[in-house]
Formats: sequence, C-alpha cells, structure tokens
Amino acid sequence: MNGSAESGRRGERLAAAFLEREGHRIVRKNYRTPRGEIDLVTEDGADLVFVEVRLRSGKGFGGAAGSVTPGKRRKLVLAARAYLAERGETDRPCRFDVISITAEGERHRIEHHRNAFDEGGRATGDWTRGGRGR
Repeated sequence: MNGSAESGRRGERLAAAFLEREGHRIVRKNYRTPRGEIDLVTEDGADLVFVEVRLRSGKGFGGAAGSVTPGKRRKLVLAARAYLAERGETDRPCRFDVISITAEGERHRIEHHRNAFDEGGRATGDWTRGGRGR
C-alpha cells in the first residue's frame, strides 16, 4: 500500500474512533460505486450519515476541509443515492458530514463538520473556508 493510501486509511480509522466516541454506529467503511466512494457510513440516532474523511499534514492548499471540492461533493451525493437505492432506504433521513484531520506533529486535530453539504452538493456554513467544526 502506498503512503497516500495508508495515510487515508489512518485518517479513516481516526475518524471512525472519533465518531464512535460521539455515539455513532459504524455501518460501512469504504463503500464504492462507479460513481464515487464514501469513506464511512454511520448511524447517528435515526440519521444515516455519509462521512467524507480528509487528513492533511498542514493547512496549506485550504487544509483538510478545503480539499472537499464541489466536484467531490457531487460524487459523494451520487454514491449516497446509489447506497440508499441499493438498500431500498430512499426515504431514510440522512446527512453529509466531513471529518477533517490535521496532523500536528505526532498529534491530530479532528474537526467534525455536521451537515457539511446538502443533497445537491452545496456546502452549508463556512467550513470550507476554515470555519470551525465541533
């Protein structure tokens, strides 16, 4: 596995552990379709949550959250629609979250951006411009 893929998997492990501590139940990791990939699918109460995970070693080029481009968001929406259709859950409440992880030496700063974008792929709030998650 190359460094980039290993880094991505490490980010997904960190994000999954963080979300579980926040009360999410991990349903699926790395769901792939020809339309795109979803890093994590979780349940948060009644909501099905599609999670994009981004790990960066610094804030350059917009940092971790800034790397979720409009094109990437559209691909995530298409993959989520495929996931829901495959399971016959098209009426289930769902949302799109972004977990941005910034490596700070040996430590990682994790920000959770709930409802980061809508079903049209449009960003909500100011998280793409460095706005704080929780």
